[in-house]
Amino acid sequence: MMTLCIRYTLDVSKLADFEAYARALQAPVERCGGTFVAYYLPTKIAGPTNTALGLIDVPDLASYERYREKLMSDPDAAACLRRAETAGCILNEDRSFVRRIPD
Repeated sequence: MMTLCIRYTLDVSKLADFEAYARALQAPVERCGGTFVAYYLPTKIAGPTNTALGLIDVPDLASYERYREKLMSDPDAAACLRRAETAGCILNEDRSFVRRIPD
């Protein structure tokens, strides 16, 4: 199992827009072959207040490629992205993979 780790840099005045994006993305992610682990918003308690994290599991790299292809053609995913782009809540995305240590 691989986990796609997406680190977002956000416009802090538009956190509600990003939260709506993250919530709306769950169904398309699952429909397109990913497993929605969680999205995390920043807090004012500690750490950067403009960084969010999204985690999506995929079985392997080939599955990830199929997932991305499906996601890019999914109408609901496209609508989510358009809303986020219109809102201007996402300033940057940084994608990487991490591997979970099995239980």
